[in-house]
Amino acid sequence: MADYISPVFYDLLAVNSHIPDVRKKLPPLLTGVHRSILEIGAGTGLITTSVAEWTPAEIFALEPSAAMRAVLLSRLAERPDLLERITVLPHDALSLDLDDPLEAMVMINVMYALEPGYRKRLWPVLAGQLEPGGLLIFTWHDGGPPKPRPMRQLDSRQVGRHTYTVSSEITESDDEGATCRYLYRITQGDKLLSEEELVGHAYRPAWETLREELASAGFVQADAPDGLLAWRRP
Repeated sequence: MADYISPVFYDLLAVNSHIPDVRKKLPPLLTGVHRSILEIGAGTGLITTSVAEWTPAEIFALEPSAAMRAVLLSRLAERPDLLERITVLPHDALSLDLDDPLEAMVMINVMYALEPGYRKRLWPVLAGQLEPGGLLIFTWHDGGPPKPRPMRQLDSRQVGRHTYTVSSEITESDDEGATCRYLYRITQGDKLLSEEELVGHAYRPAWETLREELASAGFVQADAPDGLLAWRRP
């Protein structure tokens, strides 16, 4: 889990951000996948359960954050039809060692949390776990990291009498990454009930850098809709 994401707020805010778009664009890329899928950074399972509805494949949901896994497992507990088909993996992606090669891998909003050195080590590991012709899919927006900017509100949701609000500022930015400060607040009217401040880093490498890394690991680019990238192991 990225170090600036609050598990308490994640589901409330994600359903208003990237989740609807991913649920629209990802299913066609998984057409023909029937045996096995790895989801890296499964989070609370918002995409995990959707993938299970789009394909009959066995799913490996990798999520190193204990807080995120707790929500993911609670979501699966309410879906007994999926309990025998989804395995939750608690370890880091670099430790990936499955018995059989995978047909597909999915990473949703995970790229931005990958430190450059870690990312370069990850691609060969993933390539080694994919079967020939296997597909790696992840969310992607070009343009480099955002520039520094002051604090501003990103989203807000009402839950009963309480309002859950997230705001952020970007304090530093360089060629590949940015330092972000997030404030997660719960209020009731004008009364502040709780506030959590998290500071973390987000990475958005240049397209040429990313292309060279994936090509060096043996991947070949495939067609994908805007906002997603797809690469195959030839």
